[in-house]
Amino acid sequence: MVFASDSPFGGRFEQTIDDAVVYGDAEMESVLHEGPVRVLVNGWVEVPGGRYLSPHAVHHIDAQVPE
Repeated sequence: MVFASDSPFGGRFEQTIDDAVVYGDAEMESVLHEGPVRVLVNGWVEVPGGRYLSPHAVHHIDAQVPE
C-alpha cells in the first residue's frame, strides 16, 4: 500500500502526535509503539522508519503529556 506524503488532506484530517503510546489491546498490555506517530485519514498509523500499523491492529493511542 502506498501513501502520499503530500496529501491534500494533510493537517485537516491527519493528526501528528509527538509522544504517543500505541496499544494493540484494551488492557494496555500489548504496546505496539512508543514515540512519535502520524494518524492518517484512512486510519493507518505511520511510525518512524517508514512503517505503518493497520487500523485493525491498533486498539487505541494515548498521547503522553509532558510534565
